[in-house]
Order: sequence, then structure tokens, then C-alpha cells
Amino acid sequence: MFPNYESTLKITDPELIEVFDNFAFDEVISYGVLDTKTRLIVILGSLIASQTLSEYKMMLQDALNVGVTPIEIKEVVYQSIPYVGIAKALDFIHITNEIFESKGIKQPLEGQSTTSPETRYEKGLKIQKSIFGEMIDKMYTESPENQIHIQKYLSANCFGDYYTRKGLDLKTRELLTFSIILSLGGCESQLKGHIQGNENVGNDKEILLSTVTQLLPYIGYPRTLNAINCLNEVIPE
Repeated sequence: MFPNYESTLKITDPELIEVFDNFAFDEVISYGVLDTKTRLIVILGSLIASQTLSEYKMMLQDALNVGVTPIEIKEVVYQSIPYVGIAKALDFIHITNEIFESKGIKQPLEGQSTTSPETRYEKGLKIQKSIFGEMIDKMYTESPENQIHIQKYLSANCFGDYYTRKGLDLKTRELLTFSIILSLGGCESQLKGHIQGNENVGNDKEILLSTVTQLLPYIGYPRTLNAINCLNEVIPE
């Protein structure tokens, strides 16, 4: 995963590195059903949500080493924007560009957009309903008149501008969104909604629990346990 990488903490904090490496790269990595690429994709999304730029830089190198493509990596960053906001995503866009440049990856990458300003709302609403079903009609119906613009933004921007893009399939995008929201913390209502959304697109409880487990070393136990509580509430044992 990290060829030729030597942590300076092995010199200053050898006991910590031994404990962390044994946990994250032995115990945790051996658990669950995620393939290597998917594991790195959800970790990258989690690190953006957690605003951990140094760890992201290292994991981005790892992702490239194990075959995550530049387009997939860019789509991870783009997918984070409607959930963390551009202010928190901007540094990750810049550092991704710098690493790509250092590796000779020519930019801009091939475009992945499938919508136009005229079609983004219609296509976004369609994909939104394909994930969440009748819940979307209920959200529109029950939204107060002075807040309906937020529902329209969700359809046109969150789903129309981002979910409709190529580069990552729908199941991966929804799993990535789950990892971002659980890493933010304090978004239980949205987390539960996307747990159901993941189940609706074919990411079962085993996949979701595997994702939470792989993120544990990077987000800590409180957010991990919070996510598991939400998971058990939406998809009981």
C-alpha cells in the first residue's frame, strides 16, 4: 500500500505506530466485504469530511497505488461538496491537483457530467426518486412554501449536478455519501435516510457495517458507535 514510505513517527513514537498499524492494517483491514478500491474510496471521502488533509494526501497515494483511477478520485472529492460544502472541499481539490501533477497526470480530466442547466433538475429528481422512492414526493408535499426551494436545490444540485455524473456508479456514490455523512457527525437524520437509500440501491447491512468498520481508525469510536446505532435502527438485526 505504501511502497518506500517510512513514517517519521516510527522514530519519535514507535509504540503508537505499532499499535495503530496493527489495528488499522491488520485487525480492521481483514474485516468485512469491501474490496480494496471501495475501501480506499470510502476512506478518502471520510477524510475529506473529517478535514484531515495530511492523512488524505497519504491515502490518495495509496489509492493510486491500488488502482483507484484519477477520475474516481476526483469524483470522490466532487461528491463530497454537497455534503461538506465547497469551503471544506477546496483544499482537497487543490492537493489532489498537486499530487496528480507530480505524477504526470494531465488535467483537466475527461468530463463526467451528463446534465445541462436545462436538464439537471429533471434528471436529479429522477435519480433521487430511484434511490428514495415515494419519500421524495412526501418531502415536496410536506415542505413549507418558504422552504420548497431547498427541496428543489437538493434535486437539481445535490442529485442533478453530482449523482448524475459518470466516473462512479450509483451504489458507490451512495456508499460514499454514507461514509461522508457518518464522518461529519451530528447528522443522524440524514445518515438514517442514506442508510435506507443504500439498502434501496443494493448496499446491504453487511456492506454498511464493513464501511463503518473500515472508517473506525480514522473517525474514532464515538462516531462509529453513533453510525452503528443508526444502522441498527434502520436495519434491525
